[in-house]
Order: sequence, then structure tokens, then C-alpha cells
Amino acid sequence: MNNNFKPLYYSDYLNLDTLLNSQFPESDKHDQGVHDEMLFIITHQTYELWFKQILHELLSVLELFSATPLDVKRLHIIAARLDRIIRIQNVINQQIGILETMTPLDFLDFRNYLIPSSGFQSKQFREIELRLGLAHHLSNCSYGRFNKEDSAYLERIAQQKSLFELLDAWLARMPFLEFKDFSFWNSYRKAVEKMLNSDAKIIENNPSLSAEEKNQQFVEHESTKQSFACLFDRQLYEQYMVRGHFQLSHKATLAALFIQLYRDEPLLQLPFRVLTRLVDIDEQLTNWRSSHALMVQRMLGSKIGTGGSSGHDYLKSTISGKRIFTDLFNLSTYLIPRSQLPTLPESLIRNLNFYQDRH
Repeated sequence: MNNNFKPLYYSDYLNLDTLLNSQFPESDKHDQGVHDEMLFIITHQTYELWFKQILHELLSVLELFSATPLDVKRLHIIAARLDRIIRIQNVINQQIGILETMTPLDFLDFRNYLIPSSGFQSKQFREIELRLGLAHHLSNCSYGRFNKEDSAYLERIAQQKSLFELLDAWLARMPFLEFKDFSFWNSYRKAVEKMLNSDAKIIENNPSLSAEEKNQQFVEHESTKQSFACLFDRQLYEQYMVRGHFQLSHKATLAALFIQLYRDEPLLQLPFRVLTRLVDIDEQLTNWRSSHALMVQRMLGSKIGTGGSSGHDYLKSTISGKRIFTDLFNLSTYLIPRSQLPTLPESLIRNLNFYQDRH
């Protein structure tokens, strides 16, 4: 053993002297010493530490996803790291409850000292959104609340491949599903038509519906038929993409749907798990935005935020507009009962059992 070796001490390893002495309440600088500002600082510092860990996991997932072909071992690691991100998001969402132990009057005691800083200036949170694929969905990403250095950094991130784009490319590479004289999509289309015809009869023969209610349900039924029609017509699908109804490419959507429908096949289980975890991450982000908006309303009412935003109204407006994997949520539209699924030929089953992601 090296005689110069110094035993590692817990405090040194975690750099606790720096970490625990990094809270500087603004109210102290004004000789006010507001008690609850310490809670506010520590909670937000904890957010940033968790954001750092999420980015650590997310960057590794992006690297793994960029491989072509993407083998099963990598898929397992990706799913495990996405699982970890979701667990962290659960903790982050629970932290809002700790902040809410501070009353609106408690917050007002030090709120004005924070102007013009704002939670919207969290570079790490914005990077998480961009790495997941938010820039792909928005015609313009604004970085006006950041300083020039942070804005330039985020603009560079927005130009890089996001998880959404890598997912689209991976799904689109999947080989499906014309095997000799079997066409899965022709079989699936027949099953869909049978299901939709059955749905129309149920509406028509439902004695509890008024004429007006039947008409409304038939309008919705027609809309569902149009949604299914997009699956079988690539040009129609792309027209709907232009209108913003879809973000994933046609091939990627078909592959994702096939994974959903036949998730029980051995080599589709991991892809299904990955798709489910991405939906979970998006749902957790939506929950966080919603809880955050409610907390801001509780603390500020209709006042503007410390950074000059319109507070609760602004936050509420961003909740639905920042969903990244909406197409995966909407796959449920195209599911049909297991009992009506086309039976796959043995040759296809064997191929699924030895599935390979191809270039």
C-alpha cells in the first residue's frame, strides 16, 4: 500500500463543505432574514441536482440509441435508464408538496428580492426538454430569458439529434411486414373494417341514444375512420403531418403500432417497454408542469412571475403544447381487441423470435 494514501472521508467525497455552504438567502443581504427562503433555495438546488442526474442518464440513452443496428442488450440498458429517469421524476414531483408548506404570505416576504430571476432560467431543465425532442415540435424555441452564453448553448443543443428523432429513425428501420404471400397490414385493415362496422351498428341500435346523440357519435365514428385511413395511405398520413396531427414518420408509426399490438412476442417485449417508458417520462413532465402551474397560482394568484412572465396563465398554456411523445400516447386509437388481431404465420413468428434491427 502507498504510504501517502489518504483514507477517503465521507464529507470530502461528497464535497459537503461546498454543497452545504452554497445557500445565500437574498433576504439576509437586506437584513431581513426571511425564514422560508432557505426552503425555497434548497428545494430548487435539489431540483437542479436531479436535473443533472436526468441529463446524465439521458445523454447515455442518446448515445446508445444512436447505434445502428441497435441490439437487444442496448435496448435493455436504455429501458433501465429510462426507468431511473421516471423514478427521479416521481421524486421531483413530490418536492412540490414540500414547497407548498410555505404559504403565499411566507413567499411574499422575500419574493421581490428574487426579481428578475426566474425558474424559466433553468438551463438544465430546458436542455432536458431539448434532448427529449421539444425543438422538433416547435417552430421556434425562445431563449430570451437566458443570458447570451446560455442561449448560445441551448441553441446548439437544439440543433443536435434528439431522442425523438433517434426513436423515429430506429422505428422506421424495423423490417415489416410482407412475408411471401402474407401482408400484415392487409389483414389488419380487414380486422379494423370489421370492428368499425360493428361499432356503427352498436351506435345505430342503441335505444338509449337520442337522434342528436346518435348523429354526434356518428361524426366521431367518421373521425375515427379517417384516423385509421391515415395508416393505410402514406400520402394521406403526410398531409395530416403537415397539419400537425402526427410527428412520427409513417413507417415509424406503423412499427410502433405493431410493437403495441404484438407486445407479448418475446423480442417485442423490450421495444414495448422502451415505448412505454417514453410515454411515462412525457406524462411525468406534464404532471410536473401542471403541479407547478397550480402551485404558482396558489402562491401568486394572477400576479406576474418574478421573471416577467404572466405567471400561472403562462404555465397553464404550456402544459399541452410541450408534449413530446404525443404520437405514442395516441397509438391507443389504433388498437383492436386481441381476439380480433390477425394471426401471424409461423414464418413471421420465427422471425420475431430472432428479430434483428436492420440498417
